[in-house]
Amino acid sequence: MIRLYVRSTLASGALIEASEGQAHYLGGVMRRSVGDIVHLFNGADGEWTCRIATLARGKGVFAVEALVRPQAEEPGPWLAFAVLKRDTTDLLVQKATELGVAVLLPVFTERTNAGRLSLNRLQAIATEAAEQCERLTVPEIRPVRQLNDILPDWPSSRALHVALARVNGQLLGPSEGPAGLLIGPEGGFGPRDHAVLDRCHFVRAVSLGPRILRAETAAIVGLALLQAARCG
Repeated sequence: MIRLYVRSTLASGALIEASEGQAHYLGGVMRRSVGDIVHLFNGADGEWTCRIATLARGKGVFAVEALVRPQAEEPGPWLAFAVLKRDTTDLLVQKATELGVAVLLPVFTERTNAGRLSLNRLQAIATEAAEQCERLTVPEIRPVRQLNDILPDWPSSRALHVALARVNGQLLGPSEGPAGLLIGPEGGFGPRDHAVLDRCHFVRAVSLGPRILRAETAAIVGLALLQAARCG
């Protein structure tokens, strides 16, 4: 079943205009036609079966029919991560979405070795991943900021677990309340980063195991450990 994310309100009898990309995907890639069924979701109104009412030349309209899955709360963790090279950042966003992250916060750290970041590109990757993995929401992706700028705004009730290599920190485990995970850049955090983190009472240094992991691997492992209790 094809699932697509839309921004329009979903309700029985509504007509939803497809984006040009969605129309091309349905007609040119998936070979769907008028009368075929797709599922739509918007992060607020649940998931609905919809029939393709029109489809031609990059345009289309969906006719909303029936609710198949009501909206449910998806209280995933937050992931703050040092910006990596483009392909690696793309992979990290895709996998974090599949693992249920609610908010993604790209940051520049002392040793970040990457340039500009396209939020539109990352949002498209997250949307496609949400469509594929049957989430009802698409994670929020916030503009990239310096690490020392996001910490003052971090909710004090949300523990921030910082994955550190070569430390004797406790192995990261399931969180009982709101939680976040911070993954550093290739080469690890610098002295200025550590000084900033040490001043925050909600920061908890943790280990992801005995091996030195790539940043994208650390994010996947950390998110899995943080949510292990929910998977049982």
